[in-house]
Amino acid sequence: MAKEECKALLDALNRVTACYRHMVLSVGGTADSQNLREELKQTRQKAHELAVANRNKLTAALKDKDVSKEDKAEYERLWVIFSTCLEILETDMKRALELGLEFPLNMPKKHLIQTGMSGGTTGVAARAMSVQNIKYEAERNIDEVDLKDLEQEIHKVGEMMYEMEMKVNVPQWTVEAKQDPGAELKSTTSAGASSGGFVSVEERKSVCDISKLLAAIVFSAVLIIAVILAVCVVKLS
Repeated sequence: MAKEECKALLDALNRVTACYRHMVLSVGGTADSQNLREELKQTRQKAHELAVANRNKLTAALKDKDVSKEDKAEYERLWVIFSTCLEILETDMKRALELGLEFPLNMPKKHLIQTGMSGGTTGVAARAMSVQNIKYEAERNIDEVDLKDLEQEIHKVGEMMYEMEMKVNVPQWTVEAKQDPGAELKSTTSAGASSGGFVSVEERKSVCDISKLLAAIVFSAVLIIAVILAVCVVKLS
């Protein structure tokens, strides 16, 4: 039961972290706005809550001496995934801080980056928070107040990662993956649920084979024509 809870918390953290990264890419761009900064704030706070819950669950499980060898190996695998997720979150938070300092909202003359991205990020934020609609409660000077809070939260994440290494020592190179690299890409079930226009690996491979065959035919035809032209030139001369 505890293992399933850890997996559920980790899945939620991965989803929120991915949504946060998606939104960070819009900071300083033409899609940047007051609402985006508020969405970023709420999303990273949600990620921090999930991170604390993950840490507490996994720490208790790994310190339990009565846990079986198989369960311990699974907890260690989840721990490595969790640590990696925290590193990604910390990196994105630092990127958000740098972009927020470079493109403050209270300086309208600051040129925004033409990233090519358009539209709002409300749907992504709502998906991260698992709600239908985002409630905006930020004041107009959110970019000034929020950047200070963001610095403190980055420091908290760094402290959490350091404490984790001190409390539980799980070297990443000792943990074996349960799937081969890229195995999730071959799953038509998960990919089909997220994209209606999914093309399987086998279909892509067959398309590549046909393309290679056509390219070989065209190349051979060009080569034959070139040889014929060369012969004709020799005879005429």
